[in-house]
Amino acid sequence: MRTQEILNKEYLEKNDIVALLSTQEDEMKLLINKALKVKLARLDNYVHLRGLIELSNICRKSCLYCGVRSDNPNVERYTLSEDEVVECARLAHQLGYGSVAIQSGERSDKEFVDKITRILHRIKQIDNGSLGITLSLGEQSEEVYRRWFEAGAHRYLLRIESSNEELYYKIHPQNERHDFHKRLDCIDALLSIGYQTGTGVMVGLPFQTLEILADDLIFFREKDVAMVGMGPFIPHPDTPLYAYADQIPSVKERMNLTLKMIAVLRLMMPEINMVAATANQTIDPMGREKAIMAGANVIMPNLTPNKYREDYLIYPDKACVSDKPEECFSCLDIRMKAIGHEILYNAWGDSVAFTKKTK
Repeated sequence: MRTQEILNKEYLEKNDIVALLSTQEDEMKLLINKALKVKLARLDNYVHLRGLIELSNICRKSCLYCGVRSDNPNVERYTLSEDEVVECARLAHQLGYGSVAIQSGERSDKEFVDKITRILHRIKQIDNGSLGITLSLGEQSEEVYRRWFEAGAHRYLLRIESSNEELYYKIHPQNERHDFHKRLDCIDALLSIGYQTGTGVMVGLPFQTLEILADDLIFFREKDVAMVGMGPFIPHPDTPLYAYADQIPSVKERMNLTLKMIAVLRLMMPEINMVAATANQTIDPMGREKAIMAGANVIMPNLTPNKYREDYLIYPDKACVSDKPEECFSCLDIRMKAIGHEILYNAWGDSVAFTKKTK
């Protein structure tokens, strides 16, 4: 059987990856089962939590897929105060999450940069710096990345969205603010500074092929990143890319393709961290569980104050928008135990691959 032969290989070439991404039904199950077996052998059954704080939906970019793009007039813009962010971090600590992830629309002005720096210093004062901090604040200068690193951030997520330049410019405007090569340079800067660097792509985009997705996985391997976030593309009606919604795979196909991407990458990079994205849960009630069983090991429960969450909709109908953090906390614990996994509380949950590399 071709799939079993590929799964027995130590190193996957591009044609192997494309073949695995093409699997259906029983052969897909073989792939998922192998990825889970590899994850359990290398990382145990632990799930790491990152308390998500959606700092602001103000963005200077106009990405063609994003609901909070600067050109969308139908968004009520907001920005959390420093105190609100720190309170969210305190709640993460109280719930035993171990880490927070601060996400925002993209800004690079001095006021924003200074505010993030102050927030980082304040979060590091909570319980003697016991909280880990991931940032996902878009493209910045190397100087700013270094400043935030020195202030206490140690992980940074900057999705490439697609490593294929032609597709990149089909989902972004082609101008100075949306430069493919600048994004690559930012990822390289993060790696060189010493961040646990994460990136990722959307799965099921219009114009996307299995060959392009295979190249995305190879890109992650070549960059030797510490973490990856991949989720199904969900079209937003207030975006230009919505015009191509009829050209994307069905919900089931996007879900399955996302699971296969996670599983294949687990085989390729056995010890990195991978996120079970909220987008999975949005299109499938068991989406996060399925992603965990396919090889993911990180979940990002939302700690953003509820009154702001409806305004941070990169895609529509996002799951868990109305959940209270305490409800989400108990729910996740139960759901992970139901699939034989254990949440590792009060731990940073650093990438094993990164930790080994820096020893």
